[in-house]
Amino acid sequence: MHFTKPAWVAHKDSSAKSDSTKRLSIFSVHVHPDGSRIATGGLDAKVRIWSTKPILNPASEESNKPPKSLCTLTMHTGPVLTVRWAHSGRWLASGSDDEIVMIWDLDPNAKGKVWGSDEVNVEGWKPMKRLPGHESDVTDVAWAPQDRYLASVGLDSKVLIWCGFTLERLHKLDQHQGFVKGVCWDPVGEFLATQSDDRSVKIWRTSDWSLEAEVKKPFEDSPGSTFFRRLSWSPDGAHITASNATNNKGFVFIAAVITRGTWTSDISLVGHENTVEVAAYNPHIFLRNPASPVATSNICSVVALGADDRSISVWQTKSARPLIVAKEVFDRQIMDLSWSWDGMTLYAASSDGTIAVFAFEQDELEGIAPHSVQEQYLSKFGFTLPPLPEGYSHPTRSAASSQPQPQSQTFDTTTIGGEVVNVLVAKRNNKRKRMGLTTTTSVPSAGAPSPFNGKRASFLPDPDVRMSGSKPTSPLGNASFFPTPDEQPFDTHSDWKTHDVLMGPTDSFSSKQEDDSRPVYRTLGGDRQRELVPVKEIQDGGSGWRSHASSSSGLDLPVPVTLTRITEDIEGGHVFEGLNPEDGGPTSVHLFKGKQTLWLDYIPSPVIAVHATAYFCAAAMLDGSLNVYSPSGRRLMATLNLGSPCSVMNGSKNCLLLITQAGLMYCWYAQVAKNTAFFPPVSVAPLMSSPNDTIESVSVRPNGTPIINCSNGTVYSYDTSLFSWVKISDRWWSEGSDVWQGRQRPQSSNRGIVAFVESRINVTPNERAAETPRPEWWTSAMTLGHLETRLHAARLLDSPAEYKQYLTLYAKKIADEGFRAKAEELIKELYGPIYWRPAEEKNNSWSPTVLGLVKRDLLKDVLGQFVKSRTLQKLGLEWQDLLKKVVSEES
Repeated sequence: MHFTKPAWVAHKDSSAKSDSTKRLSIFSVHVHPDGSRIATGGLDAKVRIWSTKPILNPASEESNKPPKSLCTLTMHTGPVLTVRWAHSGRWLASGSDDEIVMIWDLDPNAKGKVWGSDEVNVEGWKPMKRLPGHESDVTDVAWAPQDRYLASVGLDSKVLIWCGFTLERLHKLDQHQGFVKGVCWDPVGEFLATQSDDRSVKIWRTSDWSLEAEVKKPFEDSPGSTFFRRLSWSPDGAHITASNATNNKGFVFIAAVITRGTWTSDISLVGHENTVEVAAYNPHIFLRNPASPVATSNICSVVALGADDRSISVWQTKSARPLIVAKEVFDRQIMDLSWSWDGMTLYAASSDGTIAVFAFEQDELEGIAPHSVQEQYLSKFGFTLPPLPEGYSHPTRSAASSQPQPQSQTFDTTTIGGEVVNVLVAKRNNKRKRMGLTTTTSVPSAGAPSPFNGKRASFLPDPDVRMSGSKPTSPLGNASFFPTPDEQPFDTHSDWKTHDVLMGPTDSFSSKQEDDSRPVYRTLGGDRQRELVPVKEIQDGGSGWRSHASSSSGLDLPVPVTLTRITEDIEGGHVFEGLNPEDGGPTSVHLFKGKQTLWLDYIPSPVIAVHATAYFCAAAMLDGSLNVYSPSGRRLMATLNLGSPCSVMNGSKNCLLLITQAGLMYCWYAQVAKNTAFFPPVSVAPLMSSPNDTIESVSVRPNGTPIINCSNGTVYSYDTSLFSWVKISDRWWSEGSDVWQGRQRPQSSNRGIVAFVESRINVTPNERAAETPRPEWWTSAMTLGHLETRLHAARLLDSPAEYKQYLTLYAKKIADEGFRAKAEELIKELYGPIYWRPAEEKNNSWSPTVLGLVKRDLLKDVLGQFVKSRTLQKLGLEWQDLLKKVVSEES
């Protein structure tokens, strides 16, 4: 076996002027099917493609032939957590904490210098399709056999299934109760497996996307703090090896081997000293006795494990001991593993910013069988994937031998710097032109007056949203405080025929496959085609009357100008639109699918704002009324009279939030047969501490919690349990808190809503404060206060992962400072009554959980921080002993 760590494979921090060699974490690595290149994703928000020959051949590395770096892809706006080549090798999928899955395709015209840097792209790759839909970081993606599907998972606890050919979203699986951090496919395509922080592995049937099985036992005591839970399916289809499992009540770290069919885990791979982060099977099956026929009893597999103990182990299922164990290969934990298609090379990536490569000899991996043997063996399962879309021809990887062969449809050879290498060649269709990323945005006329203090507004197209027609800019700034799944992908034209598929529940927008044998149902709007009305401003809403706020608070918030056309895009290609005719005709609202009208409604007053999600459409009118519709056009509520026009409106899933011109905030749960308000109307006047204060942005969480960002540098929310506005973040903490991050992107893949809120606060340097001497305990007090505020915010905004993270930081700060009184108070809060029983919960103010997290489990992490402190070590050890006794008694 040959081992190497190429120093030139790196994601570097271009902003680090003092240390230009600073490495950033590499979260993912994947080998191209032809073995000539690898892709890596890192903390710099970039995908990088590298040649493998300079890695494996010292002479090639020295001569730089072929070039080491082939391409740098820069479309993501957050750290890239996963990269995966399609089985055909034609496409590359990447997922990021910007909540987007990106599909990259070869573009011969994209070569040349990378904009804004000195890097040169030898190969050209373009972002072919942008796949929005996740509501938080995308942690893993996986291509199904034959690239029939693409699965993506993320910290929103969702599993999204995309068509592998049209790249349309097909299904959303949402039965996980925690962050989903790993996904893999059965090699025959019959099942999909996902692994989550809810301490389970779920097996899904691809025939109907229902749950086949759920495996929990090996993960009951697994740590919840790992970056990933990457699992892998053996090439013979017999087993899944899952990461982050434990034995002996969490004291022994293992990888759990789950058996197909029974879905039980009776086999454990033991030996790592810390959590196993990733498992990766060699793509070849192995024969115990190469001279014997191919049969189940003669087949075994090879799997590699990467762990937080900085070591890698490689196992063969016919042996109880690993083939190799490479210890302390990295300075930090292993993030990802990837085998080459020929099965002889293993690539590993680490958060320390390096990769390691293990090149095996043929005699070290005895019994390796060609892929043709695997295909023959897998035929026994008798499962066939759904057929390809009509007219689609997809290049497939050659499986005739164990050595990868260049595909004539996809690959060609060329000479780069005197070295002949495989180069991807894009296939063009002369009949139809495939277009790249385009955005089209119509904006109000330049002469339209602005609601901003009489000044002319600057309307800028949003490069992340495909818009049809015009969407009025909110007078309160960007009403969408954080990215939502309602954003549309860039307009990408495909050479292949598009599938329309059933996308979700009956109360969400969906489209059905065409079937001539089914009856054609009428729609409210008939065969009426959509007409794009020019966007113009209508003075006084075309009615000669415009409402003004009359409020005891004295607030008079700006109201959107009345336009002839207002639109809102919805996932699935739907558009919700309000039309205000210039000639004084009746105002109408429409839902379109493409150019076809699905339903319409006429309303008595001009519409000034619209908002829509996959669950409802809302239209706010100039007379202060509001209509809320279901996806089918049925009124979810009676027309609401709010007393004054809408100033800003926002929604998330079933939640709709609206603030009126008079400053009253409303929040409703909009769902068929279940409509209610989260709290009575409340005034936003207390948020305006001075006459110059304004509201910069407004959003609402799926649990109905509002988030309002004010120009004074404070972010507020409304706590229904306290009937009060509360501060969930404040620029004040930037004056001295050690954990303040401000406008910087949090350096973690587990970025949640609290961290995002804090990153949106604009802080201007206070030079006078910098010169003012600070009291002795200034930093300690500020840091503790900041962390306590974060804990309250995480609880209010329903962010359990952040609550756990901030609790650990809070405990560490208490331990560092040696504050015994605070430590004891925190311990008692988490431990609760010593003789507490579940039956006593109703009669006791103490709850055993917070945000679904068990408090005594959280206490284990807190005590782990305390025992590291000289001052609090004894206290921590005493409570650890007590906690162990209670746990042993309960078990």
